[in-house]
Amino acid sequence: MSKLLSENEATGKAKAIFEEIKAAFGMVPSIFKAQAAVDPDWLELNWRRVQKIMLSQGALDRKTKELIALAVSLANRCNYCSLAHETSALMAGATEREVNETRQVVELFASFNAIADSLQVPCDITPEMAAKSK
Repeated sequence: MSKLLSENEATGKAKAIFEEIKAAFGMVPSIFKAQAAVDPDWLELNWRRVQKIMLSQGALDRKTKELIALAVSLANRCNYCSLAHETSALMAGATEREVNETRQVVELFASFNAIADSLQVPCDITPEMAAKSK
């Protein structure tokens, strides 16, 4: 198991980033504590990415971003990330039904991906088709 840098042990850059994370989430999740224990610069890099991609206004709302993060986490079989993003999605307004439907979509397309790859199915659906349908 990875070493976690506790909030009490954090100094310098790690402490400053932990304060930002805590202000955003009300806590410092263990994934950030693990990164800080390895390299505070790595923690900072990934925290800035979270701020830019997950926490800033964009074309997708926070709930949608968290449901996508949940789907990726399920597909990658990351238990920590799946639980964290399920919780974050619920906190961002997702319903249990939306979370469960996300699970169903992941399962369906994990299966379809395996079928398409194992049969080496050539793709006949392209982005150009979307442009023509508008």
